[in-house]
Amino acid sequence: MEDGGGMKTEIREGIHWVGYVDWTVRDFHGYRTERGSTYNAYLVQDEKTAIVDAVKGPYWRELVRHIKAHTELAQVDYIICNHAEPDHSGAIPKLVEFCPNAELVCTEKCRAALGRHYKTDGWRFRTVKTGDEISLGKRTLQFIETPMVHWPESMFTYVPEDKLLFSMDAFGQHYASAHRFDDEEPYETIMAEAKTYFANIVMLYGKPIQRTLEKAAGLDIEILCPSHGVIWRKHIADIVGRYLKWVRHQARRKVLVIYDTMWQSTALMANAIFEGVLEYDVDAKLYNVSHTNNTLLVTEVLDAAALALGSPTLNMTLMPNMAGFLTYLKGLRPVSKSGFAFGSYGWARGGAAEVQEYMNTMKVELLRDPLQVQFVPTEEDLEQCREAGRLLGRKATEVGEG
Repeated sequence: MEDGGGMKTEIREGIHWVGYVDWTVRDFHGYRTERGSTYNAYLVQDEKTAIVDAVKGPYWRELVRHIKAHTELAQVDYIICNHAEPDHSGAIPKLVEFCPNAELVCTEKCRAALGRHYKTDGWRFRTVKTGDEISLGKRTLQFIETPMVHWPESMFTYVPEDKLLFSMDAFGQHYASAHRFDDEEPYETIMAEAKTYFANIVMLYGKPIQRTLEKAAGLDIEILCPSHGVIWRKHIADIVGRYLKWVRHQARRKVLVIYDTMWQSTALMANAIFEGVLEYDVDAKLYNVSHTNNTLLVTEVLDAAALALGSPTLNMTLMPNMAGFLTYLKGLRPVSKSGFAFGSYGWARGGAAEVQEYMNTMKVELLRDPLQVQFVPTEEDLEQCREAGRLLGRKATEVGEG
């Protein structure tokens, strides 16, 4: 079945996608969304009717139009809010206004969060917790609280009769598509976008996500409906398996050399370190932080075993772009990394030492003191860099799965 715009939206009989495809968004609060995104909302029709999640506020008209392709808004009995973040709840005030007979179903913490975002006086709330359920007739909505996946008020909604899980931000991707399902898009592309999403949005919530996966392990799932990106129906085992690796921060035999440079001295050091790494059978990558967006860099860090992070000294501290990247990375709390800092300096040191301070904060296992060179590295300096690279390569071969 199609919506009013000709897009195929049927997930199961009586369950439709009614969200919005955001083809042109390229920045999602600092996350580079080169392939756009979707804000997924769902309509479940039975003896009673429920809307599960909403869309970003500016796109409420499209949400309403998609719902009205299947039912009148006065027929909606429940509006389920799995997550109060505005990209999913922004259109809820309009739904409450246009669906006069609907109760808004959410956790108690979600109710409080919605009250801080919107004027909720007069809204008809029904708060739920894990184990609660609502009968729609032949179908049942069951609720599972999922705190810190990735806000405290988050929850999943499960439809056991259809073996379908509305998984909120878990298993999502920022990915715009004319299709709704995983088997209608290139496998490697959607898996790459799922990895990027995990690394940049939920990496720091690994332990809560692991607990949530354990909670959901007993559910029989044939359809997995996240709040962003494609719906999983063919590759569910694959994406769940990837999440189990990512939440454990399972490293691969992979080394990253990431640096910034001013007069190319730190670039020379980075290249020499990289040469040393390449003597080992590892996945090795070299990035200039000023020429690479943070979204890609963080995705690469997710499963790296070892890192060399370099900056020259500018005004007795590190370069601004490296500082920005490290601040972003620190907030995501990567774990199980080894490495060292490096960089050139002129009349005063500072850059490499500041980089090491970030690494200390992130609890990176330091393999050596900061590698520092004054002005232009000599051939002897570059050989020290190659040896430091060999240290990274050896370390990476000791861990991961190859």
